[in-house]
Amino acid sequence: MKALHARILLATALALLVAKGEAQERRGPYRIGILNEAWAANHPTVEGLRSGLRELGFEDGRNVVFDIRFTQGKPEATPAAAEALVKAGVDLIFTSNEAATRAAKNATKTIPIVFTLIGDPVIAGIVRTVAKPGENITGISSLTTELAAKRLEILTILDPKIKRVWAIHYANDPSSIAAIWSAEAAAKQLKVELLSRPVYNAEQLQLALKSVRPGDALLPPDVGTIDIPAALLELSITSRIPAVFATSLWVGHGGLVSYGSDYHAEGVQAARLVAKILRGARPGDLPVEGTDKIDLAVNLKTASALGVVVPRKIMLRADTIRR
Repeated sequence: MKALHARILLATALALLVAKGEAQERRGPYRIGILNEAWAANHPTVEGLRSGLRELGFEDGRNVVFDIRFTQGKPEATPAAAEALVKAGVDLIFTSNEAATRAAKNATKTIPIVFTLIGDPVIAGIVRTVAKPGENITGISSLTTELAAKRLEILTILDPKIKRVWAIHYANDPSSIAAIWSAEAAAKQLKVELLSRPVYNAEQLQLALKSVRPGDALLPPDVGTIDIPAALLELSITSRIPAVFATSLWVGHGGLVSYGSDYHAEGVQAARLVAKILRGARPGDLPVEGTDKIDLAVNLKTASALGVVVPRKIMLRADTIRR
């Protein structure tokens, strides 16, 4: 009996030692660095990430904390912001758009990176292959390149009179350029002229906007660099120029129509990759995923203001209708 009691005491002591060792090794909350060109901290992908991690058991403030750096549409500010996150010792960097992702990739070869809102990460030079991205990076592709032709088609369905469409985009964004190539093939079939206008800064953007004439239409890019989508939204509303956006975010602000990835859902989807990495997976071994949720949204109030009659087939297919 004494021997049994001694064994129980020994086992209890060993268990306490193991628990103590685990407690000493267990760290505080994981620090996730957020890097994007948004104008506020609550970008939809970030809110989606928070929501997705919550569903997976990572509570904000308890299991994870967020260090958010946003550069208000300035791609040139992303390298310094990325370096700051690395110096802060974050455990993972979550990015949106190419400039932020490239800045994070240049800033660290060891801290895991999970990206969102990249149309084609291979064309952009972010990963080697989709199946095995390699290095310290993986993420979610918004499939912008593949969806550009469909957006152009939707625009011509809404307004068959359109003959000229402007694709004003940031000149250093490979995904936007690839999306325009994709749209050019569709433009020939749809018998519309697609005018590609690359811009490097806000001054060039303003000059490009002056070239748009009544009767033209707009194909805004997916990325918010130098605030191009917002500028095209304002032009669309004030000058009654039809525009098709890459996400329903802009339809909520008065845009006519959108077809593309749901930013919030993309953040939720990316949370699964983040959780796997925090639990020990290597980012370079996790395949890049295409966005799970592609939405068609239409704003009937804007359509009325532009004199556009929304066809029944668009109404039946729309995921979101704003009145």
